[in-house]
Amino acid sequence: MRILVTGGAGYIGSHTVAELVDHGHEVTVIDNLSQGHRQALEPFPTVEFYQLSLFDEEALTQIMREKGIESVVHFAAFSLVGQSTKEPLLYYRNNVSGTERLLSAMVTSGVKRIVFSSTAAVYGDPSTLPIPEGARTLPTNPYGETKLAIEKMLRWANEAYAIKSISLRYFNAAGAHTKYPIGEDHRPESHLIPLVLQTALGQREAIHIYGCDYPTPDGSCVRDYIHVMDLASAHRLALEWLVENSGSQVFNLGNGLGFSVREVIEMAERVVGKPIPIVESDRRWGDPAVLVASPERAKLTLGWKQEYPELSDIIRSAWNWHSQHPHGYEQE
Repeated sequence: MRILVTGGAGYIGSHTVAELVDHGHEVTVIDNLSQGHRQALEPFPTVEFYQLSLFDEEALTQIMREKGIESVVHFAAFSLVGQSTKEPLLYYRNNVSGTERLLSAMVTSGVKRIVFSSTAAVYGDPSTLPIPEGARTLPTNPYGETKLAIEKMLRWANEAYAIKSISLRYFNAAGAHTKYPIGEDHRPESHLIPLVLQTALGQREAIHIYGCDYPTPDGSCVRDYIHVMDLASAHRLALEWLVENSGSQVFNLGNGLGFSVREVIEMAERVVGKPIPIVESDRRWGDPAVLVASPERAKLTLGWKQEYPELSDIIRSAWNWHSQHPHGYEQE
């Protein structure tokens, strides 16, 4: 299959590129490199890369036509929750308007399949645990609102233009590739596991636990962590499913298990072999106590199976990446 991956130089994007290449697909990547890293694609010499914005609809259309693109995997988006609350219009413009341009280019080029990188943030503070796809969607931040708006846009695009779509609602992506030298390098970093490992490397004085009085067994927030390679395989399976099926579907991608912030830190200490200093801080606004997925629908419908369900394996792969790349991808 000839596949266009938007945001393919980013964290989850580059791991999905690896999955697609390893399964014989022909991959083209576009990324404006505002958050992605060109070096994340260096292990894949067959991948053609274009430094391009989604807002260049003419160039998008030209690439789709020249490359004979059959399907799109869409990662390109801003994804910092805190930033989205301070600059909501930036997020609506980049995420929602950018996706509209991408879909318009697909309509013009006759591309009829898209897999979209959505988020568990569409659920907000959940009313049901574990969270099924049919749970109430009530985001508590503009980031989640933009992703939910795109999911709705995709449903209407299916009705109007017969563009088949799958939206994959991730929980907490973590870990690094076990075969290729690619991993997680966000600037600024906001995810717990890399922050914990940066602390273990001495790059931070301590890791903050935001909130120690939640109604959880140890008082800290509980989250569902999913290995990035398992996320990548789900994207490939979603593309393959769309070849034979129609409509606009939504699937959760998570482990179905929750680990608290303290449990993650304790596991990291075992992996790295030394204590990691912590600082207990006040709760952050908008952080639900528990977010855990019900991933059964993806398993039953897509045939998805996790290869790295253990938290220890997730953290160990991340530590291998961070210890070998203490400064991430070097500045280009």
